[in-house]
Amino acid sequence: MTQVAVISYGAGNIASVQFALERLGATVRLTADPVEIAEAERVILPGVGAAGYAMSRLTALNLIEPLRAFERPLLGVCLGQQLLFERSDEGEDVQMLGLIPGTVGRLEPDAPLPVPHMGWSRLTRDRDDPLLKGVADGAYAYFVHGFVCPDGPATLARADYGGPVPAMVRSANRWGCQFHPERSAEAGATILKNFLEIAV
Repeated sequence: MTQVAVISYGAGNIASVQFALERLGATVRLTADPVEIAEAERVILPGVGAAGYAMSRLTALNLIEPLRAFERPLLGVCLGQQLLFERSDEGEDVQMLGLIPGTVGRLEPDAPLPVPHMGWSRLTRDRDDPLLKGVADGAYAYFVHGFVCPDGPATLARADYGGPVPAMVRSANRWGCQFHPERSAEAGATILKNFLEIAV
């Protein structure tokens, strides 16, 4: 049975992630223990709210270095994807985990669309990846965000919200979903299942 450590650091809706993983047969441990995280088979970094607060919590719990050093599958969800990048323009230049190059900026759609982006948007695949196995091009995912990651070599899939939104990213063993896979119906369940099946 696949074991997953979901980081519990006061900046994410971890219950819905936990239940989604357990429905797929995973054994889930909610933890903020640096040793448990370093030794985990795979890790999910959830996140809701402000990047600065999330990074302050990770720092206070001594989780920055274990996350940077983690060599098995790691998935950032929503704000958790943004935290994988170097910095954020939210607040006063927030320094983040630095696992993927680039700066997270404010979402500024070209079209007259409300911010934050809340609701269902289609995913357009940019390239193949084990995390996207069985996910149809054009599948819907559920988004809630007011900041957006830079679109670059790490992008696996995009959404269109008055401009490109990097919806999924990857750098080595680190993946990110800007949307909430645990709230994204069949496509989200498939992505989480794929994450559980990635070889470690």
